[in-house]
Amino acid sequence: MLHINNLTSSIGEKTILSNIEVSFEDGKVYAIMGPNGSGKSTLAASIMGHPLYTLSDKSKIVFNGTEIHDEETHVRAKRGIFLSFQSPLTLSGVNVFQLLRVALDGAIEPLELKNKLKKTAAQLKVKEELLSRSLNDGFSGGEKKKMEILQAAIVEPSFLMLDEIDTGVDVDSLKTIAEFLTTMKNKNRTIVVITHYNRILKYLIPDEVLVIKDGKLATKGSAELAQKIESEGYSWIK
Repeated sequence: MLHINNLTSSIGEKTILSNIEVSFEDGKVYAIMGPNGSGKSTLAASIMGHPLYTLSDKSKIVFNGTEIHDEETHVRAKRGIFLSFQSPLTLSGVNVFQLLRVALDGAIEPLELKNKLKKTAAQLKVKEELLSRSLNDGFSGGEKKKMEILQAAIVEPSFLMLDEIDTGVDVDSLKTIAEFLTTMKNKNRTIVVITHYNRILKYLIPDEVLVIKDGKLATKGSAELAQKIESEGYSWIK
């Protein structure tokens, strides 16, 4: 479980989030929604410990009973927290196998890692040839997003945050991604999806929808809340 208490996050003198309090339980799917610039990505980055953001002295992030708000990003990652890139980076000359060998630091033998990559790629319907190419070099939007999830599946985080995983993804790929994330959820992992739209939530049903507006947690509810936002927008939320 991850619990956030009184989180206020700033960049320089500008406060982005104010007094956020929310809990994420194991084995559940959460959707974080809100207008552009409302602070959705800032919340994920603050949980991950991005150095660009400064938390107030009263801010607390507790993960599995341990306070982590003062820990560096790589320490949080080792604890099992993962954040996908909103715009996945291209790594010229480095393929996903090479990247994961470094990330895992020998935790998985090379042959086992290769086999696991191939199996997971097949489940995500990722072409095997992409595994040997420079990461994200010339990949389509859907291929890039799938590669982010593939990396997460290999690393096996217990708390997975996906920032706009549905952007630039066709319907078939969206369904494949949703099905795969559901299997991860069923392994008692927490899935947090940051999105503007209800598209992916039609296939990956959230246990709870959180709405960030003007830097605050404006409201929360069930999957029906996402459906209402799709039809009515955010103007009715105060």
